[in-house]
Amino acid sequence: MNNNDLKYWIALSKCDFDSIYTVEMYKKFGSIQEVWYASTSDAAQIESIGLQKASNFAERKKKVNPDEALEEISSRNIQTITYEDDDYPELLRHIHNPPASLFVKGDMKTCNLNKALAVVGSRKASHYIIEILSKIIRELPSKDITIISGMALGTDTCAHQAALDANLKTIAVLGGGFDFIYPKSNTALFNKIIDGNGAVISEYYPTIEPMAWQFPHRNRIVSGMSQGVLVGEAAEKSGALITANIALEQGKELMCIPGLITNPNAKGPNNLIKKGASMITESQDIMDIMNWITQEISPSRKEEIKHKLLDNEQKVYKTLNLEPKSIDAILKETALSTAELMVILTSLELQGIIRQLPQEKFIRTL
Repeated sequence: MNNNDLKYWIALSKCDFDSIYTVEMYKKFGSIQEVWYASTSDAAQIESIGLQKASNFAERKKKVNPDEALEEISSRNIQTITYEDDDYPELLRHIHNPPASLFVKGDMKTCNLNKALAVVGSRKASHYIIEILSKIIRELPSKDITIISGMALGTDTCAHQAALDANLKTIAVLGGGFDFIYPKSNTALFNKIIDGNGAVISEYYPTIEPMAWQFPHRNRIVSGMSQGVLVGEAAEKSGALITANIALEQGKELMCIPGLITNPNAKGPNNLIKKGASMITESQDIMDIMNWITQEISPSRKEEIKHKLLDNEQKVYKTLNLEPKSIDAILKETALSTAELMVILTSLELQGIIRQLPQEKFIRTL
């Protein structure tokens, strides 16, 4: 897209005008420039906008200079993907109220959106759900899956961190502009994601401060970019359950981790399971429900991976085969200390070379 068009998409975002109206006007007028220069009366002719919103839109435009908005975004090394771009996420294009523009930090092109799993849940996630969700994500057998969440506390943070630990790409969708990372405690997580591990995106111009309503609103993007949505803990009335309903409206596969019946935050997913949502107790459940096939690795790539293993990693790898082997058996054959072995097993598992099974047994995957 040329900058002459891009500046208007960016300027419209800076006006903080709801995306649904921007996209409707774009479809009506046929060009983003015509949207920007549309008169109040022309905009008001669109049924969903009307005179009041059209007048409000005209007032907001007076405060924004498109050239200055474009320069600000360019100077901050922020990418912009607009509704008319070829690389706009295809699934997102077809939801109700798709974002008019996405501001991106990191590299979304490295994220496989054909195998995208959204994860939502309570900000007050229990130790139980953190442990189970982390294990499920870490054990996903295919390393080309992208984990999408909202970078909030609790479940979201757990999902992103587990993806990073498992060497999976992850996308965080913010509820405000980049100038307002929320919560601030996730600034380090934000930087890890954009530093080669995926992308952080927002439909809001960087200087737009998040409002409470924007957080559940952004979850239509979390769900919209994915093929399936996994719900951790969620109270009966929560943003996560709003997202679950959005997922159903969008035709997504809805999956839930069952929770302890004594936990009020487990009522949401437990009730969804009763109503027909798929129950997830291990990573393979997700693969089966989504019909995702484990990524095939070429023989040459397998040899390359094995060749790069360190001496002790080679030693451990050679003791394993397709039959599950216990930690005690591996210790006996390698003569390593328990501490050394645990570090090596973690490293090999993160590289996708081995897989941990129940009862602390391990097998080769390459």
